[in-house]
Parts: sequence; C-alpha cells; structure tokens
Amino acid sequence: MDQQWLNTYREEIGGFSNTIHSFAQGEIARKDYKGISGGFGSYAQRDAAKHMLRLRLPGGRVTPERLHFMAQAVQQYHVPFLKLTTCEAIQMHDLTPDEVPAIMEAAIPCGIITRGGGGDNPRNIQASPLTGVQPGEAFDVMPWAEAATEYLLSICRDIHMPRKLKVAFCNGVDDCVHTAFRDMGFVAQPDGTFKLYIAGGLGGGWRMGILAAESLPAEDVLYYIRGMITTFCQHGNYQNRAKARTRFMQETLGPDKLRRVFLENVAAAKADESLKLHLTPAAITKTGTGTLDDPRAIAQKQPGLYAVAYHPIGGRLIPEKLVQLDNLLSTIPGCECRVAPNETLYIINLTADEAAAVLDATADGAKTLFETSVACIGASICQQGVRDSQSVLQRAVQAVREANIPDGALPKVCISGCTSSCSGHQAAAIGFQGTVKAVPGGKPAPAFAPLIAVPDRPAIIISGLRHDNGELGAFLDLVKMGGASIPVRSMVTPTSKGWTLANLLLELNTEHETVQGGNA
Repeated sequence: MDQQWLNTYREEIGGFSNTIHSFAQGEIARKDYKGISGGFGSYAQRDAAKHMLRLRLPGGRVTPERLHFMAQAVQQYHVPFLKLTTCEAIQMHDLTPDEVPAIMEAAIPCGIITRGGGGDNPRNIQASPLTGVQPGEAFDVMPWAEAATEYLLSICRDIHMPRKLKVAFCNGVDDCVHTAFRDMGFVAQPDGTFKLYIAGGLGGGWRMGILAAESLPAEDVLYYIRGMITTFCQHGNYQNRAKARTRFMQETLGPDKLRRVFLENVAAAKADESLKLHLTPAAITKTGTGTLDDPRAIAQKQPGLYAVAYHPIGGRLIPEKLVQLDNLLSTIPGCECRVAPNETLYIINLTADEAAAVLDATADGAKTLFETSVACIGASICQQGVRDSQSVLQRAVQAVREANIPDGALPKVCISGCTSSCSGHQAAAIGFQGTVKAVPGGKPAPAFAPLIAVPDRPAIIISGLRHDNGELGAFLDLVKMGGASIPVRSMVTPTSKGWTLANLLLELNTEHETVQGGNA
C-alpha cells in the first residue's frame, strides 16, 4: 500500500482505539460495536472483555518477516493461542482493548493489514496453499492474489457493498480453496488464462457459482473484480442481510442475466487502463539434494525441495510453537509458511535435511486422517456460535486416540458451530452443523446435524449417448422398463461441468426435495 493509504490507516487505528475502549466501558452496545470493529478485522468474543484480531495474509502467505512479527507479538502481549482459519488468515484470541490496536499498528511494517478483515468488506484473498511449488499446476497464482488484495484494500473505504466479498485463486490442480463456492473463484488454466466462477457461497441458501468466463486473460483480473463489485452494489440486497450475499443474485436476476450484467460491468470497467496487470511469478532458485520419505513431506516441483504439512488439532496454534518455528525457520534460507483452508500450515522450500528438522519440530500435529478434521472456533468464543465445535473435535480426537482406532478407519470431518459454515462443512465429505434438537416433553437439547456429501441414493453416470437422435431417451426407457427408479437426473451444463460428483448430487437432491415438498 502507498504511504498516503498507510498514514490514513494509522489514523483510523487511533480512532478505533477510542472505540474499543468506549465499548469496554459499556458506552457502545455490542451490536453497534460489531458493526465498527469488523471493518478493522476484530470482534469481541463471547466474553466481551476479550477480543479477537484477524491478521490478513493474502494467499495465506506467511513470509519470514510476518512469522517473526507474530512470534514477537505473542510473547510481548502474552497471547494465549492463535487460530488458523479456513480463509487462510490467522486469528489472535483473548486480547485486551489495549492490545488490539497496538498489534494492528505493529503489524504494518511486515505487510499485515487488518483493515477489512471482517464486516461488509472484501475479505482475505485465498490461493492454493502450495501455489508456486506444486507439481502439475497451471501456474503460480500468488502474484494475482496479492495484486487483488492491494487493489481491494485501496478502494475498501470508497465502496459500500451489501455484505462481504470472498475471492479465491486456484492454481489449476489444488482447489481446496473451493473456487465454485466463492463470490469470485479464479481457476488457472495451462494457457495462462483463468476460468472464473461467480456468485457462489456456503452458509444459508448455499449456491454453486456460475461459470462467467472460460479463458479470462490474466492481465484483466482486476477488471473482473471491479465488475463484480459494481454488480453486487447494483443488485445486491441491502434490506435483508440474510439474503445479501452475491449468491442470492442468482435468484433475483437468474444465472443468465447475472452473467450478462456482470460482463457488461466488466466491459465498462475496462475504460480504466490503470487496472491492467503485468505480473510474473517469482522464480525459486534454491536447490536441494537428498530424498525424504514421510507422509507429511511433499515433494515440490523444484528438484530436491520439499514442503512439510503441519496440522495443529482444530487449527489451534499455541504461542510456544510459533516461537519455535520462527527460531528454526530463521536459520533456513528461502523458506516460508502458507496457511491452507483446511487449517494446515505448510512450510515450503526445504531441502531434505531441512524438512527432516521441520518434521521433528512439528511432530505434535495431526498424525491420522481423522485428526486433520476441521472445526471453527466454536460457541465458547464466537458470538454467533450455537455449539462448541472446537471442544467436540478436541474430545473426539482424544477418544479416538484412547481407543487406538487405526489411521484410515475414520474419515476427515468438518464441524461448524452454526449455519455459517466457517469450517466448510457443507463442502465436506462428512460435515456437522451446530443446532438444537427438539426433545419430546423437555427443553431443546444441544445437537449437531450431520451432512453427508453424497446422499444414500442411486446415481448413474452416462457418457457417450446422444440426446438429439434419441439414444439417451431410449436408454433411459430401458432402465425404467427394468424397474429402476431414478428420480434425480441432470445434463452436464456450462455451469455444472466443473462440479465434483458430491456437489452435483447435493444440488440435484436439494432441487428435487424442493419440488417434491421435501418428500423425495
């Protein structure tokens, strides 16, 4: 960010310091305070005397400078724990009103800006966590994630959107950032362009994004982001926050009109030549020798280099571990960390010997597939939470360890404390959503509602039969004559062709149950 923007930001932090202290003294209602603090990436916790601060990390990138800052901050301010988030940010918890603005200010020199980390703002831009080092990727998307961040921060004070905007960049091989479930999802293509999905999202009224562009020139990314902001401000719902995310424009406009209006706004945005990007991913010149065989060590596309995966249970990172990693990684040239949307921390650009040292330092993390399960921060801390997802996961992991259940016997699960899907439970193979359950003759009881990604219904995948000459119809008639009942069917469309089978079946069954009144 330029110096003028940063000077204004520092002034805003000073104003926010007065606001957080007024809230602490009871002069501002919790709801009103939330509307202010979210724009600075901070929220009061369920215990209103304690606060969370969300550190924006474009693309989940934790440079050595950012890691060192966080390691110093957790010691100086005695931060009890940190949380890796599914939006590739890092949250500091249990902070005092004095500590929040102090950390905001101290984070600026290493490039961590908390502005817009919450509220109705463009949120942390996500990227495939191993972009730049992952074998088979189309290209490194990190420069575009960082450029999009800079642009959105530069205009965040000037725009007023109905709700938040989430943007993700996929490197073409690892879509753990769920591009089809974002307000904007860019997918890198081998020819150097992007495929773009828009108006998707998890939570209430979840929707898969619609395909808006097949081969978007990489230099034009900011025009498309500007076009989406304009479309959202024009057609988003400012009256009903429950219907205010971009995905609801699929209902109000319809997918085809939404796509048309969006592309018209992109064309209008191109009148501003200054938004054209000319980016080149940085080359990794480090080399390594030796080999390493460990399930947490991932061979990079750079010969002789490895990435190490570290998954603290529940994404909860203790300060001592952060300090230990900072001390170790400061001795390893060229390495850095990446926060992944599954709450894993990757340490990249390591030789075999360096990776072995990092594996040893992170041996306290998840050791089985089930232990890599994801949980949001939970109701003990989050104001919005209904159930304590963190506690449930921690106890489940402990119970599985005590029972000596072998790795692979249990799947990875995602647990959200409410409908907001902060763990991504709606896109998981098995997800749990915090709720309450009616109990005959008694008070409603705490509960978690399970969500299985592939419903227990038969599905047939048909390929190679033509519809126009009657082949497909004749085949389906034969299936019906054989006594099979297939109530849900779909043709592959431009919108759905990039979906996984699980997401396709979820969407089809949701539509079918709506049509049938829930009696399908």
